[in-house]
Amino acid sequence: MADDARIRQRAGAPLVVGVGASKGVSVDEVLGLIGAALSDAGLDPLAVAELATVDAKSREPGIVGAARKLGVPLVAYAADELATVPVPHGSDDVCAAVGTGSVAEAAALAGGGELLVPKRKSSPAGRAAMATCAIVRRPHLRPFADRRDGPPTRSEAMSLPATEAQHDLRHHGDAEVRDDGDELTDLAVNVRTGTPPPWLRERIADSLTGLAAYPDGRSARAAVAARHGLAVERVLLTAGAAEAFVLLARALTFRHPVVVHPQFTEPEAALRDAGHEVRRVLLRAEDGFRLDPAAVPEEADLVVVGNPTNPTSVLHPAGTLAQLARPGRTLVVDEAFLDAVPGEREALAGRTDLPGLVVLRSLTKTWGLAGLRIGYVLADPETISALQRAQPLWPVSTPALVAASACMEPRALAEAEAAAVRGASDRAHLLAGLAEFEEVTVVEPAEGPFVLVRIGGAAEVRARLRGLGFAARRGDTFPGLGPEWLRLAVRDRATTNRFLQALDQALTLTTR
Repeated sequence: MADDARIRQRAGAPLVVGVGASKGVSVDEVLGLIGAALSDAGLDPLAVAELATVDAKSREPGIVGAARKLGVPLVAYAADELATVPVPHGSDDVCAAVGTGSVAEAAALAGGGELLVPKRKSSPAGRAAMATCAIVRRPHLRPFADRRDGPPTRSEAMSLPATEAQHDLRHHGDAEVRDDGDELTDLAVNVRTGTPPPWLRERIADSLTGLAAYPDGRSARAAVAARHGLAVERVLLTAGAAEAFVLLARALTFRHPVVVHPQFTEPEAALRDAGHEVRRVLLRAEDGFRLDPAAVPEEADLVVVGNPTNPTSVLHPAGTLAQLARPGRTLVVDEAFLDAVPGEREALAGRTDLPGLVVLRSLTKTWGLAGLRIGYVLADPETISALQRAQPLWPVSTPALVAASACMEPRALAEAEAAAVRGASDRAHLLAGLAEFEEVTVVEPAEGPFVLVRIGGAAEVRARLRGLGFAARRGDTFPGLGPEWLRLAVRDRATTNRFLQALDQALTLTTR
């Protein structure tokens, strides 16, 4: 059995995290390191039963605070006791200083168990490693979620500080087809095929005669407002939804931003680029990647969540998301794929009764306008004004503005709805085909124009699919997912049938 499969089987077993640290390490640095180690290994934060360290570090505030935040005991071992524990990744310098080659590995292994995650270090910019951790499975311990002596809240267990280097937040599906995309059937990018439609191309082409004038967004803004039944002061046009994430990160002030993962990675990347320290709420495969509002920390003053979520294809109930709204908090709901859901079920666009609600929409997916860059923000007038002040002058081009107006027209909305219904049927066909493979687990119910699948040896399968002419989106760049995940765009039935044949070949080759 592959290593990643073994780890998945053990994810719910009690875990001991060994920790070492330099003097003055912060709680967030220790928690961030532990959170990244758990996430990368596909291990459940709720399975952590204790932290362990050497007695000389048992009063280090960063380690003590991390144990308290996780709600687990901190167990300290004497240095001479740890010196007798064999460690596979020790350092001579550390051994000379404290008697063991690795405090983290020795402390984790001191009570027995199997090493799942060997020693790893935090790497703060410009200075030496401040913390180390190692993770051991110890079957005779109980996970802290099962204890009677005051387990932490779910939000404490699941919202560990994020670490920047563990996932490539700037990797997107277009990278899978950038070099030889003409030779590949694209299942990596979620833009609807056969778009933009001829009538929309004609409208955009006609707009080119007006390029000498500066863009005037008033008409397009009014069209978007009318489509959602809002005042124009509640609408901001942007160069795609991705620009909106940058504006939010730079124009508004937050102390405790939280991003719900797995999801589109640009919101977190934009927040980090603006200097924010981001916390992650990691939804679990065991829960179908569905959101429990209690998982979001009370102190969060910014919460970002996708609906339907990319890449999980989970559609969260509008009532669930509404529970996250409250005075003093900005709730950003990314509805970039909501127009691909028949009837736009669970939409919050157009709601004005939820405090702090910001809804983002994109026109690039359904209408094939990724190269034109057009999207919009729906929010209260004060938020819209703040975001608008952060935009450069004339941020949306005249062709994009014309496209925005055209996509708000009744015939365009009817076409989008028909495409959503057709896409749901095509998705059902894909899901039925995937169900024939024992090696493939699909996240269901899927509601977006893509599905998320779990396959042992997915990296090899993906490479073999590429050799067979199909590009699939790797999943390991999404926080909360590991190398066993792939995202597949929904295509027409003929394309899906060809893909399923290729997948059968790829799986057969992989298991030889």
